[in-house]
Amino acid sequence: MQTPSGFGWMAWTWQTAVFWLVIAALLLAMGLWERRKPGGSPRRGILGLSTTRGDRLFVSLLAAAYLHLLWLALSEWPLVWATLLSGLLAVFVFRKV
Repeated sequence: MQTPSGFGWMAWTWQTAVFWLVIAALLLAMGLWERRKPGGSPRRGILGLSTTRGDRLFVSLLAAAYLHLLWLALSEWPLVWATLLSGLLAVFVFRKV
């Protein structure tokens, strides 16, 4: 048996590549935003917690992951709808949480 080299052993698809590129782009955008306006001014949201931009990004990414998992488990609709709903959820998190 030949040992796989590179990423040939992984199931890379264009959807997987887009997923990781979006995560990288979000991290880059947050880094640039922090560079332009340092501090992120922590604020209290509707949950009563004091959060920074990074906290809100983490919460929105975590919520999107759970939403996609629930969508896969409970729905037969295309996953693109879960992605759009996750985007709306992220906007809500950044504005209100």
